Amino acid sequence: MKHKVMLVEDEEALALLLKYNLEKEGYDVLWVAKGSKALPEIEKNLPSVIILDWMLPEISGVEICKMIRNNPDIKTTPVIMLTAKGEEEDKIKGLSAGADDYVTKPFSIPELMARVKTQLRRAPEPKDEKDIVFEDIRMDLVEKKVYRGENYIHLGPTEFRLLKMLMETPGKVFSREYLLKNVWGDNIYVESRTVDVHIRRLRKSLNEFGPDYIRTVRATGYALDKNPVAENE
Repeated sequence: MKHKVMLVEDEEALALLLKYNLEKEGYDVLWVAKGSKALPEIEKNLPSVIILDWMLPEISGVEICKMIRNNPDIKTTPVIMLTAKGEEEDKIKGLSAGADDYVTKPFSIPELMARVKTQLRRAPEPKDEKDIVFEDIRMDLVEKKVYRGENYIHLGPTEFRLLKMLMETPGKVFSREYLLKNVWGDNIYVESRTVDVHIRRLRKSLNEFGPDYIRTVRATGYALDKNPVAENE
């Protein structure tokens, strides 16, 4: 499995340059441009290392770093801080917030790649997860197949991606807008009710061999729940 690198950088040109070079090194790269979106994406994707810009819209890199260090699930993730600030006092402030390394702009790409490799030596090897399981539903991530008990469930690609997202965080309510963005993608325009259509297809396929675990939260979205409240459309 490849190491995941989370890049939190609002300068698009720099972010694309770093993303290209990191991917060339063989890493999976996840890019976030806004500080407010950084922590949820880090918690969701559990990267091996985080490259974090100091100056970000909405929430600064220093504050994000503090929040990372206060979260037991991600507090040991290495953080490399990127900043245009070069003063010794600023460097101390960044390291005091919990950063493991500090790189001042402008910097050379080979230098940053070397620092990423150094931090990855501290990070645990990524898990090669083959299955996701919820109750009697098993999703084989390698062969892209879903089973309920011993029964194979045929799902289309969109239903598979929807189920994967629900199974990765059982109990969490996902809004239609969030599902549209993360299952269909930012650059594809579809109406929010499209989510309902695919959820109905997913329910029909899954429920052929067992009880309904998909919970509808009226006017909000959907969750996967062992004991869902009946709020179907």
